[in-house]
Formats: sequence, C-alpha cells, structure tokens
Amino acid sequence: QVQLVESGGGLVQAGGSLRLSCAASGRTFSNYAMGWFRQAPGKERVIVARISRSGGSTSYADSVKGRFTISRDNAKNTVYLQMNSLEPEDTAVYYCARAAVYGTSPSNYDYWGQGTQVTVSS
Repeated sequence: QVQLVESGGGLVQAGGSLRLSCAASGRTFSNYAMGWFRQAPGKERVIVARISRSGGSTSYADSVKGRFTISRDNAKNTVYLQMNSLEPEDTAVYYCARAAVYGTSPSNYDYWGQGTQVTVSS
C-alpha cells in the first residue's frame, strides 16, 4: 500500500515562491524515483521535475529550469518542490508520483497523490 499526500499549494503573486511537499507512506520510499507533474485546465498532464532514488540526479522541464528545485529527504519519506519566481503560466494542479521507471511520461508512474492547487496571479 502506497499513499502520497501533497501539501503547500495556494495563491501567490507573480514573482513569489511556494514549496510543495509530498509525504509518502511505506518503508521502501528510497527504492523509487519520484516526480512532480502539473496539469492546467484543459491541458495535458506534464512532468515538471523528477529525482532519482538517492536524490543524486534531478531533471527539469525546460519551462521551470532555474526556477524550481526538486529534492527529497528519504529519512522523512518526503519529496519537495521549491518553486521560485513563479509565473501565471505555472498555475496548475501539481501532483507527486512514484516512478515505476525513471521516465518523463505519466504512464511511467504508478502511484499518485491527490494534487494540490497552485495559482499564480499577475
């Protein structure tokens, strides 16, 4: 049984920052890479960032490079997404997910959180 719970979303002005957290259940958290995805209304769910099992490797969508940072604390079974210099285009529901394989497609991920809304106003 795997459960992922996101938190930290909210309303922020353009240029501001938010930190999202994803708390995971289970004793095998460190065995899995994790990813953050987002989905805006009427748009496809796309990857934002991913992180390897140990946290030693990360990857970002071009749209967020230099602004977002993914990290993890395996001792706390938690993945984070630090979002800086937020733009209205970042407005979406953000999801964390566990990777079955370390890919960029939603189909590469087998467990998902419920999502947390991020709204960036101009």
